[in-house]
Amino acid sequence: MSITVMDRQIIEALQGGLPLVPTPFAEVAARLEMDEATLIDRLAALKASGVIRRIAAAPNHYMLGMVANGMTVWDVEDTRITVLGAQIGALPFVTHCYERPRALPDWPYNLFAMVHGATRDEVSEKRAQIAAILGDACRTSDILYSTRILKKTGLRLKEST
Repeated sequence: MSITVMDRQIIEALQGGLPLVPTPFAEVAARLEMDEATLIDRLAALKASGVIRRIAAAPNHYMLGMVANGMTVWDVEDTRITVLGAQIGALPFVTHCYERPRALPDWPYNLFAMVHGATRDEVSEKRAQIAAILGDACRTSDILYSTRILKKTGLRLKEST
């Protein structure tokens, strides 16, 4: 799907985030000189076509007291990773979960799940819950703790010329 001029304007208006007001879509629509229903319909079409995946909050976990942030990494049997990955990704304490290719011999891990907690003990407890679900499909695992927060951004388009 190619995007229209209107779609580009919408994406550019939203790429810096939604305004923190009671009716953010109405405000963005007004800035773009369209009605809110049109904006929401275009966003739904962009999502349905795969041009955008989602509109979501990107919280600063440190500001929320979640200072022990660990990327859990797992070496899971390839034949079972799709089903097990979906189960792990559905856990309420996993913020994102995905499959990546291994980089053997140094990196045997193919399933990644981000876990946040107030302490490393809390993250370890959550990691143990993941391990219980993976069971014998997991050969080895590790956890990589964040040492700093990185800037998070969503889709960015070059400015129109």
